[in-house]
Amino acid sequence: MQTTDDLAASRYVRMRWNTPLSEEHAALLLQRLDIRPGARVLDLGCGWGELLIRAVAAGGVTDTAVTTGIGVDTDDAALARGRTVAAGRSLDRQVTFVKGEAAAWREPADRVVCVGAAHAFGGTADALKALAELVRPGGRLLFGDAYWERPPTDAALEIFGKDTVPLADLIEQARGLGWRVLHFGTADQREWDDFESTWRAGRQEWLLAHPEDPRATEVREELDARLREYVSIYRGVLGLAYLVLGR
Repeated sequence: MQTTDDLAASRYVRMRWNTPLSEEHAALLLQRLDIRPGARVLDLGCGWGELLIRAVAAGGVTDTAVTTGIGVDTDDAALARGRTVAAGRSLDRQVTFVKGEAAAWREPADRVVCVGAAHAFGGTADALKALAELVRPGGRLLFGDAYWERPPTDAALEIFGKDTVPLADLIEQARGLGWRVLHFGTADQREWDDFESTWRAGRQEWLLAHPEDPRATEVREELDARLREYVSIYRGVLGLAYLVLGR
């Protein structure tokens, strides 16, 4: 078993990306984004940019056109991980990572990705309005946002707030703001279970390797609380929608 004594580094170590998304589903979304050679891809709230890196690779390179990407996030450790991954795939000259606030970015792109980062803009509607200014004419947006799969309990509302809406309302919100819904899909239960498990996995391994560490009690309590919340409060209640949008 691979372990690390760096508790902070263990937080996301087992995660492919910080969203409930399978390899197959990600490939479909990138296909629907229709990234062409020479396109500029922008990922706002990119984390370590795994989806961005794959998007740039999907765009490819020709004799006259090179697909490029920019990832924007505030997490230094995630950005460093992204740079390392991009270099390992020989894409470090095509993918750039920038530390900054997603809502402050002003340079448009042909393809924009914003998954799980609507809160950085103040919420879903504000994000969809702001992102409209960042997608070049004829471009596309991959927008990932939470919705209610089933009516939430008071406990779920307390965790996720009252701004989350059912899927039909989320789609109508996008349409009402001038977007065309070119494709949409939702995270299935297996994707959610894998996401929640991998979110805990690195620190679970750390706990098994360091049971006497002074930090172990706090870490154990946090992970157990998250597992209880997921299983008893929002599993099957909170959904995640992936919308490919155009204007």
